[in-house]
Amino acid sequence: MQFIIPVGIVTAMGLLAGGILTIADKFMAVQMDETAAKVLAALPGANCGACGFAGCADYANALAKDEEHAIKANLCTPGGDAVAMEVSSILGVEFEGASSKIAIMKCSGSRDRTNYAMDYQGHQTCKANKLFFRGRGACETACLGFGDCVNVCAYDAIRIENGLAVINKYKCVGCGLCAKACPNALIEIVPDKTRVVVGCSSVDPGKVTREICAIGCIACKLCEKTCKFDAIHVINNHAVIDYTKCKNCTACAKKCPANVIHVFPRPVSAPQQKPKPAVAETTQVEAPAQ
Repeated sequence: MQFIIPVGIVTAMGLLAGGILTIADKFMAVQMDETAAKVLAALPGANCGACGFAGCADYANALAKDEEHAIKANLCTPGGDAVAMEVSSILGVEFEGASSKIAIMKCSGSRDRTNYAMDYQGHQTCKANKLFFRGRGACETACLGFGDCVNVCAYDAIRIENGLAVINKYKCVGCGLCAKACPNALIEIVPDKTRVVVGCSSVDPGKVTREICAIGCIACKLCEKTCKFDAIHVINNHAVIDYTKCKNCTACAKKCPANVIHVFPRPVSAPQQKPKPAVAETTQVEAPAQ
């Protein structure tokens, strides 16, 4: 008898809580109309935020409510033209091709080119290591190599090779999740026509960079002087490309004495990738061409 009353109380509390949650679900649920549901079904479901919204459902709802059609139907980078066309058809708007993008890696510091400054034994993530005395690399802005970017990629487009994240540009859809995951901001999302990449983000003076990395930018500015389009400048001791100006002429790469400006082969079309079923919580630029 002494157990019946406590059990009864707990059961009653459980039923009450369940009832409250059920009522809350009914009144607080976000309603999605038929158009939004159709748009959501057309989207890839990566919830990457590349469109500028919180996720696919948020983007679908915004499009459905946008009576003036001010929000473009081609903002889903992972979905590409196929999704943009389907969404445009659902909304009854003119089709406009999606702007295809890829991720690039702005570091070439593999383990045969640079070293670790410490034997880090803590939580094995880039984010955690960065919090511990600015990271394990001799270069404080180098790839930390734990694969936080790999863990968030839904397209199997990144892998760690010799301590360096390498992005496969033919699998990458430019969703941007990897760029958000990198604590050293080494990954940039750029137009897929991009062929020239500076594989260094060192903030050290050229002399120091030479000592800690065999392929680091030495800030000599020869690339800057060579470019006819004002598309590359040395900023904070490393070359930075303005992709709104770059014409992919590759003159800067040919002039670079450190061979840290890499050139991708001319683009080859590849089939659209579908995301993996699940994305972990926590790009390989294609192996840099020398």
